[in-house]
Amino acid sequence: MNVDIKQSGGLDHATVRTVLSVDQPTGKAPLELFITDEHTENYLTLKMSGDAERGAMTGMLAGIASPLGLLLSIWMTMEGEWALAALSLAIATPMFVIPFLFEICRPLPLPVLFNRRTREVYFEKEGELFHSPWDGIQAMACEFQIVGPYTGGIGNTSLEIMLNRFRDPGNSLMISLGSPIGKTLDMQKGFWEYIRAYMNNGPWFDERGNYSESDNFVKSQLNLNTKPSSFLAHWRKTIADKKTATNGKNYLSGMDALMLLGHIMFYPTHWIQGFTHNIAKRKSRNRWPTVVLERLQSDGPATRLIDIEK
Repeated sequence: MNVDIKQSGGLDHATVRTVLSVDQPTGKAPLELFITDEHTENYLTLKMSGDAERGAMTGMLAGIASPLGLLLSIWMTMEGEWALAALSLAIATPMFVIPFLFEICRPLPLPVLFNRRTREVYFEKEGELFHSPWDGIQAMACEFQIVGPYTGGIGNTSLEIMLNRFRDPGNSLMISLGSPIGKTLDMQKGFWEYIRAYMNNGPWFDERGNYSESDNFVKSQLNLNTKPSSFLAHWRKTIADKKTATNGKNYLSGMDALMLLGHIMFYPTHWIQGFTHNIAKRKSRNRWPTVVLERLQSDGPATRLIDIEK
């Protein structure tokens, strides 16, 4: 069931509303806005609010507090203070185990999922499955301003699509494709072109959105979203590039050295955060209903959910 979008009721204060279609180019180049979670041959997923922060608590406690407790335990052992050494170890261990178990056992919110094989969009909310065929779907881009006494007017643009509840097409839901904060209308149009290029021409495409045998452009877009665990490698490469550009002469500034030291210190924290997040994500992905999971497989059913309803 296709529904023409007239107005997004959640943004009645929006100043400009623009309807975007799957078969009409916006004139903008494809642009990934650090929202994509997975970009595969069969499906594309977008991160939901609360996804990126998972693992941060474990990373901070396990990456900072636990090593300090472990070092203190080693020190006390060398001093012969066995009771204090055991106490330090007993405090350091739960600082990793408890937040780790807490964060991986809580399910992550499922992402917005674009299935290229069946040309469908899926979303889960409070155990209810929502979906829509890709062909004929529309997106609503709404420009609005947040005005504050100290910041003045800050422009933002949301991007929303409408999905219908599975086996209850009369129940619809508007979902946001990422946070609108800090995004312009042109940026959202570029992101819509990224999704259009994937669904219509993908899975790999070039800077104009045309089909490509190479995934170079897609990787160049996704690589811009540097993960915390990659900060150290990224900064080391930055310093190496400076060294090459200056032939090794006076290439390392005080700020470079300070930033490198900071990334080395926080690398364990960032690595543990990424490790925890990946485990929580793998556990959560199995929460999709069977009708969705089987359609994500290369040899899965090609029928759409709307066909099942009919």
